[in-house]
Amino acid sequence: MIPEINKTRDKINPIGGGQRFRLIIVIASLMIFSQSYSIAHNRSRSSFPVNGINNYTFAIDSSLDESPASKVLIPRPEYPRPDFVRSEWLNLNGEWDFALDLSDSGEDRGLPQGEGFDRKILVPFAPESSLSGIGFPDFIAAAWYKRALKIPESWNGQKILLNFEAADYQTSVWVNGEKVGQHSGGYTPFSFDITEYCRQPENILVVRCRDDVRSGRQPSGKQSGRYSSYSCLYRRTTGIWQTVWLEPVSEVHIKNYRVFPDLDNQQVLLEVFLSDSPVEGLLSLSVSGDNRVIFKESKKASRMVSYLIKIKNPKLWEIRKPYLYDFVLELTTDSSEQKLDRVQGYFGLRKIEARGEKIYFNHRPWFMRLVLDQGFYPDGIYTAPSDEALRHDIEISMAAGFDGARLHQRVFERRFLYWADRLGYVVWGEYADWGLDLSRPESLIVFEREWSEAMDRDFNHPALIGWCPFNEHWGQNYPGVIENIYHLSKALDPTRLVIDSSGGYHLVSPDVFDSHNYEQNIAKFKQAYQGLLASPPKVFVNGDPTRHLAYRGQPYFVSEYGGIWWNPGQVDDEAWGYGERPRTEEEYQQRYQELTESLLFNPKIAGFCYTQLYDIEQEVNGIYTFDRKAKFDPAFFYHINQQKAAIEK
Repeated sequence: MIPEINKTRDKINPIGGGQRFRLIIVIASLMIFSQSYSIAHNRSRSSFPVNGINNYTFAIDSSLDESPASKVLIPRPEYPRPDFVRSEWLNLNGEWDFALDLSDSGEDRGLPQGEGFDRKILVPFAPESSLSGIGFPDFIAAAWYKRALKIPESWNGQKILLNFEAADYQTSVWVNGEKVGQHSGGYTPFSFDITEYCRQPENILVVRCRDDVRSGRQPSGKQSGRYSSYSCLYRRTTGIWQTVWLEPVSEVHIKNYRVFPDLDNQQVLLEVFLSDSPVEGLLSLSVSGDNRVIFKESKKASRMVSYLIKIKNPKLWEIRKPYLYDFVLELTTDSSEQKLDRVQGYFGLRKIEARGEKIYFNHRPWFMRLVLDQGFYPDGIYTAPSDEALRHDIEISMAAGFDGARLHQRVFERRFLYWADRLGYVVWGEYADWGLDLSRPESLIVFEREWSEAMDRDFNHPALIGWCPFNEHWGQNYPGVIENIYHLSKALDPTRLVIDSSGGYHLVSPDVFDSHNYEQNIAKFKQAYQGLLASPPKVFVNGDPTRHLAYRGQPYFVSEYGGIWWNPGQVDDEAWGYGERPRTEEEYQQRYQELTESLLFNPKIAGFCYTQLYDIEQEVNGIYTFDRKAKFDPAFFYHINQQKAAIEK
């Protein structure tokens, strides 16, 4: 059960902006909506279905007057940081001025001062996507954005934080022509304090995003280094691709918190971090479960405050049956009890561990039934067209009998992990390490910083059970890169499982030993894992066996397999899957069943991850199409995947 407070968390309304302009939205190459509109401050909002192939929903402001022409459309209107919620915020998504800068000369041409913008773009969609209204297919050296900022008068006397959920890759920000700061990295959130720069009733915000996926100096994941998509690499994402927003905070405010669940002792350690040490003040915590307060404590505020929350007869966060505890943190002054900050969060109580050859979830042997999810969308590329689309991807996966996913070669939106928490769907956190040349010594510095940011962002999600920073590294890396990142991951998060390089050379002894195997011949596939039954075991590995550290009896995970090619009616060679195409539906289903059951019924295998949940562009080996239509009845996959595994008996 999910506590009632969780059901209202999404209803927090962003404040409107202060600009009237004309908006054009392109969805699936069809112009379906064009109207003049204004943004109002603190107005009521309602849902407005934009009818396309996926029925995406945007929010509209209906409070200015009753005429349709006055209604404002805000894409991705939901609160972007659902595990750390403040009531006041301002969503900056919507139409911005835009300029392509293919020669990266915009700074010399005066763009930081607001000159030279000749297009409109719909933020937060990347300019390569059709939903942005741009749909530019070529490489973009730099992309420039501009919009007006009007800070609400009620925020006077507070710090104003400008928040980017993600922008790819190097982002620089100017306010009223003054440079505020810069961030490098395409997948994690970052903020700037713009208080001192906003001196006018209406301010001008300018953003530049530089991107070069061909440089070898930045992680780019599955973004194509060629003009077109090819093999397992797809369309690129440049610039802003997640929500941009403002929030007011006090001089001293709650900066972060960390949850350490301790199921064995029926308690949770909550560490809270403030932005600075207050002269005086109290930090109060209230935890709720079953619609009642189960824990309440106030402590003297300091830079870090810890709470040990004892929970009698706790309800656990279980796969497909999650339970979440909600809490509220309030920072007040000692003397007047003036509220300086208030944050809502949640946590789940669960335990994941590897013991011997088995993985245990909440003290029970558990077989990982996972699917590869790469987080691409036909018209948004990296960006889901709506919050509903994020949730829908989890729901169709669960309908097919998968209990979770590898979030592959990128960092997913926070709201995806939020829905995973709410729905009881486990995930492995990964990074977009492809594109970064690991033979360069400086790559360790780049990756360490970006990976640490990703781990910090997602640390508190109960759905996240493991980390895997690298994928399929078989080449010559700078000595110590993979080993150092593995040990860093273990140090930063001792509560979760860690794999060093999925399907690559295991240069350390990971918590879970994994391999990738796309063999389509059932007998050969099954034989590859019979060595696990021998004494001592002989394990299937990728690449040169002598490059791996010895298998030490830890859980064995087939973290990529299948990828069965199914694209009826295909007559060209543009699309692909693994192996020979099945000729009939029956042949496909038999192959899926026999591949999967050979893993489920092997008593030495602890989990699988099927490739993949849905087709992506030219790669047509999903169990759903790219627009998320089922190729087969999901119940077929569910009944196979949910059989009891040998290792669970």
